[in-house]
Amino acid sequence: MRLLPILLFCLVPYLQAQEAPMEVEGAMTVNVLQARYLYERGAIFIDVRPTREWTWGHIHGALHLDLLDHFNDLAQPQWPRQMPLVIYCDSEVCPHGAHAVKMAVSWGYRQVFYFREGYFAWQLLDFPQGKGLAGERLVFSRPAP
Repeated sequence: MRLLPILLFCLVPYLQAQEAPMEVEGAMTVNVLQARYLYERGAIFIDVRPTREWTWGHIHGALHLDLLDHFNDLAQPQWPRQMPLVIYCDSEVCPHGAHAVKMAVSWGYRQVFYFREGYFAWQLLDFPQGKGLAGERLVFSRPAP
């Protein structure tokens, strides 16, 4: 019985959620209202959450590029580096969005927006959402000459 409080005290740091960084070098951090502004102007939203979370709900029209599965698709040279990308995870306690933003910046994307607040903030304001549709991917084809 005496061991339980000591054990819990030692485990607390490991049980706490990891907070995402406030900003990522080379990208602009945007809040939910700024993200909505970019959404209305046609920026490409990329959801890096696992498929299970994606199917529960996501920003309407966002592309699903799970950080652990398909996010590296963006590294391909055929994607135009001037595309405005808004990359998000679920909230401020999800570091995956920041990691994905760092990768996109390192691949030469020039307009990368880090939506740190993520899907939960979007959902809270009842902005356009979608559900299901697992497997939507970024498809880019160059126009025929």
